[in-house]
Amino acid sequence: MRWALVKVCLAVTTMVVVAFAIPLGLVIREMARDRAFSNAEREAAAVAPALSITTDRDQLERVVASAGSDAGMAVHIPASGDATAVDLGRRRAAADDIATVRRLGRASTTEVPGGSTLLQPVALSSGEIAVVEVYVPDTDVTNGLATAWAVLAGVGLALIVGSVAVADRLGVRMVRPAQRLVEGAHELGEGKLGSRVPEEGPTELRLAAVAFNSMADQVVQLLANERELAADLSHRLRTPLTVLRLNAASLGDGPAAEQTRAAVAQLEREVDKIIRTAREAKPQTVAAGPGAGCDAAEVVRERMAFWSALAEDEGRKVRVAGVDRPVRIPVARADLAAALDALLGNVFRHTSEGTAFAVDVHNGEDAVIVLVSDAGPGISDPEAAMARGRGSGSAGSTGLGLDIVRRLAESTGGDVRIGSSVLGGTEVRIWIQLDGREPVRRGHRGSVRRRRRAKLVSTFNRPRSLP
Repeated sequence: MRWALVKVCLAVTTMVVVAFAIPLGLVIREMARDRAFSNAEREAAAVAPALSITTDRDQLERVVASAGSDAGMAVHIPASGDATAVDLGRRRAAADDIATVRRLGRASTTEVPGGSTLLQPVALSSGEIAVVEVYVPDTDVTNGLATAWAVLAGVGLALIVGSVAVADRLGVRMVRPAQRLVEGAHELGEGKLGSRVPEEGPTELRLAAVAFNSMADQVVQLLANERELAADLSHRLRTPLTVLRLNAASLGDGPAAEQTRAAVAQLEREVDKIIRTAREAKPQTVAAGPGAGCDAAEVVRERMAFWSALAEDEGRKVRVAGVDRPVRIPVARADLAAALDALLGNVFRHTSEGTAFAVDVHNGEDAVIVLVSDAGPGISDPEAAMARGRGSGSAGSTGLGLDIVRRLAESTGGDVRIGSSVLGGTEVRIWIQLDGREPVRRGHRGSVRRRRRAKLVSTFNRPRSLP
């Protein structure tokens, strides 16, 4: 493509140069001829005043000598009365041509060996017509013509070379982005999902590169979402597995009980393996669209009804607050249920039987807080726990539980924090932003939001008693 563009540009530029150079060369030659004959006309005009006054040979010779070269000018005076004909200088024109000019009374040019002659008629005082002959050699007609043509040829050649260079640069500018786009498409087709194309070059290729990069991002996003979905679905198996494990623990001793507990443990390991395999890439969360959402109070009541039965079997005290009226949040019902199950499942897995826990929901003006707290031993390193919540995991943990909760909160512009519970154990606070945007950090409105947030947090920090 590059060389094709260069060839086309070379052909077009050559035709343009030829189309302009040939007529311009002819014009230059004609201008040189006109210049030579104009000089001859001026020399002839210098002799005309003297001829109208006198026809004396000596005086005319002095006039001719002062007007031009004796070898290049001649004066032909016809005989009149007693006066004889006078011919000054070397005659080159034919006698018939001189007689014709004298008869017609207008200037004429005629070809002679080595050049041309200008025949200029001049009226004498006697009424006769004299003819002034000025010789114009070919060297005068072509004087400077070779130099002008050489300059013209040089300019044309420079235009051709310059156009080829510009065409080559333009070709490179067009071909390289196209080659990179082709290479990027091949790499993406080979499974190199990190392949991207520089967004440069002509407008069309730049738009194509933008579209390609957007498509590649979409492919990566779709694959990440697929892996995340597989991990989420696998993690949701943790809830029934927890129930099976607790029920298996209550079976007592015996071969059947041991086999059941071993099978549950094996199943938990397999689920952990599936989750870790599915999470090879960092998952992405897509926020709920306009009009999507659920009633957080209803979801909390539903999930607490499920976990309360298991808590009763283990002798755990449970408290639920803030679910007596609807609390709308911009989160899908299934996502909130999965987040609650992840947190409550952690309570049952990492605290001993009889440990109390509570779930509180508070509905503010621009945010909703869901607080899950327990009376267990607490978390010694909350930052490490949140790091596991970003996919690092640890021995005996996939790290996906807190990751589900974090992604749910961040999809609305909120966040998740781990602290100490007023019950004495761990407190996980989920901040869900109702408008789906990051809180304003500056100005009066930002200070108002910070005061509201502090008020909400202080509300949950008040000591509460379990029923």
